[in-house]
Amino acid sequence: MEKLKERWGLTTNRQLVVILLVFAITWSTAAKLAAPVTTFLGITPQHEWYIYWPARILFLFPIYQILLILIGWIFGQFQFFWTFEKKMLTRLGLGKFFRD
Repeated sequence: MEKLKERWGLTTNRQLVVILLVFAITWSTAAKLAAPVTTFLGITPQHEWYIYWPARILFLFPIYQILLILIGWIFGQFQFFWTFEKKMLTRLGLGKFFRD
Protein backbone atom coordinates (compact mmCIF):
# COMPACT_ATOMS: atom_id res chain seq x y z
CA MET A 1 0.00 0.00 0.00
CA GLU A 2 2.89 2.32 0.68
CA LYS A 3 4.12 1.95 -2.91
CA LEU A 4 0.75 3.01 -4.27
CA LYS A 5 0.56 5.95 -1.88
CA GLU A 6 4.00 7.09 -2.97
CA ARG A 7 3.34 6.53 -6.68
CA TRP A 8 0.04 8.41 -6.61
CA GLY A 9 1.26 11.14 -4.23
CA LEU A 10 -1.19 10.30 -1.46
CA THR A 11 -0.61 11.16 2.16
CA THR A 12 -3.11 8.99 4.05
CA ASN A 13 -4.43 5.45 3.97
CA ARG A 14 -7.93 6.92 3.89
CA GLN A 15 -7.21 8.58 0.54
CA LEU A 16 -5.92 5.30 -0.84
CA VAL A 17 -8.98 3.38 0.33
CA VAL A 18 -11.34 5.98 -1.15
CA ILE A 19 -9.49 5.91 -4.50
CA LEU A 20 -9.52 2.12 -4.65
CA LEU A 21 -13.21 2.16 -3.76
CA VAL A 22 -13.90 4.63 -6.58
CA PHE A 23 -12.08 2.37 -9.06
CA ALA A 24 -14.14 -0.63 -7.92
CA ILE A 25 -17.49 1.18 -8.03
CA THR A 26 -16.69 2.70 -11.42
CA TRP A 27 -15.70 -0.59 -13.01
CA SER A 28 -18.78 -2.39 -11.70
CA THR A 29 -21.10 0.41 -12.78
CA ALA A 30 -19.55 0.75 -16.24
CA ALA A 31 -19.83 -3.00 -16.81
CA LYS A 32 -23.50 -2.90 -15.82
CA LEU A 33 -24.23 0.11 -18.06
CA ALA A 34 -22.51 -1.28 -21.15
CA ALA A 35 -25.11 -4.05 -21.53
CA PRO A 36 -28.15 -1.74 -21.88
CA VAL A 37 -26.22 0.54 -24.25
CA THR A 38 -25.37 -2.33 -26.60
CA THR A 39 -28.93 -3.67 -26.34
CA PHE A 40 -30.33 -0.20 -27.13
CA LEU A 41 -28.18 -0.16 -30.26
CA GLY A 42 -29.50 -3.57 -31.25
CA ILE A 43 -26.36 -5.54 -30.40
CA THR A 44 -27.41 -8.43 -28.18
CA PRO A 45 -25.74 -11.60 -26.90
CA GLN A 46 -27.59 -13.44 -29.67
CA HIS A 47 -25.15 -11.89 -32.14
CA GLU A 48 -21.91 -13.71 -32.82
CA TRP A 49 -19.41 -13.32 -29.96
CA TYR A 50 -16.93 -11.51 -32.24
CA ILE A 51 -19.52 -8.78 -32.82
CA TYR A 52 -21.10 -8.54 -29.36
CA TRP A 53 -18.00 -8.49 -27.12
CA PRO A 54 -15.89 -6.02 -29.11
CA ALA A 55 -18.92 -3.70 -29.32
CA ARG A 56 -19.55 -4.00 -25.60
CA ILE A 57 -15.91 -3.30 -24.79
CA LEU A 58 -15.91 -0.37 -27.19
CA PHE A 59 -18.83 1.19 -25.32
CA LEU A 60 -17.42 0.25 -21.94
CA PHE A 61 -14.32 2.42 -22.39
CA PRO A 62 -15.99 5.87 -22.70
CA ILE A 63 -18.60 4.98 -20.09
CA TYR A 64 -15.79 4.10 -17.68
CA GLN A 65 -13.90 7.33 -18.39
CA ILE A 66 -16.93 9.51 -17.69
CA LEU A 67 -17.97 7.58 -14.60
CA LEU A 68 -14.46 7.66 -13.16
CA ILE A 69 -14.49 11.47 -13.14
CA LEU A 70 -18.08 11.64 -11.87
CA ILE A 71 -17.73 9.08 -9.08
CA GLY A 72 -14.31 10.50 -8.15
CA TRP A 73 -15.95 13.91 -7.80
CA ILE A 74 -18.73 12.46 -5.62
CA PHE A 75 -16.10 10.96 -3.31
CA GLY A 76 -14.12 14.22 -3.16
CA GLN A 77 -11.20 13.02 -5.27
CA PHE A 78 -11.88 14.94 -8.51
CA GLN A 79 -8.36 16.36 -8.84
CA PHE A 80 -6.72 12.96 -8.49
CA PHE A 81 -8.99 11.36 -11.09
CA TRP A 82 -8.84 14.31 -13.49
CA THR A 83 -5.03 14.08 -13.44
CA PHE A 84 -5.25 10.28 -13.78
CA GLU A 85 -7.58 10.60 -16.80
CA LYS A 86 -5.41 13.17 -18.54
CA LYS A 87 -2.35 10.97 -18.10
CA MET A 88 -4.13 7.84 -19.35
CA LEU A 89 -5.71 9.54 -22.36
CA THR A 90 -2.40 11.19 -23.24
CA ARG A 91 -0.80 7.75 -23.33
CA LEU A 92 -3.56 6.68 -25.73
CA GLY A 93 -2.67 9.53 -28.07
CA LEU A 94 -5.43 11.93 -27.06
CA GLY A 95 -3.15 14.34 -25.20
CA LYS A 96 -3.78 17.19 -27.66
CA PHE A 97 -7.17 17.68 -26.02
CA PHE A 98 -5.60 18.33 -22.59
CA ARG A 99 -2.97 20.95 -23.25
CA ASP A 100 -2.97 23.59 -20.55
